Amino acid sequence: MIKFPPLYLKFLEDLSEEECIDVFNEAGAGTYLYGRAALAERNETYEVALYEPNFYMIGQDGDLGFFIKLNSDDAIYLNDLGALGSAPMRIADKDIFAFIKKIKDGGDIFS
Repeated sequence: MIKFPPLYLKFLEDLSEEECIDVFNEAGAGTYLYGRAALAERNETYEVALYEPNFYMIGQDGDLGFFIKLNSDDAIYLNDLGALGSAPMRIADKDIFAFIKKIKDGGDIFS
């Protein structure tokens, strides 16, 4: 059973089952965050459990995936989807709400 971090679980509870959201800033940079209905399929498609068994993909921007660490804190991580299992995860922000705010405010998700 997957145990989501508390703030990410709250984020999911605020969405309908099918709802996914696009988060963009004025410059057009952003990401697509999956709703509950898409989570399992996206993780299967990218074989996340095989390459990054401690992580679960929650969204993406092209070839860049965004992840939570299972049974851990609320941090949001990022990695190139072609490098799963071979490149270390990097922290994008402290939690899903800070991550969304950073994107909307035009912040660099790589810092």
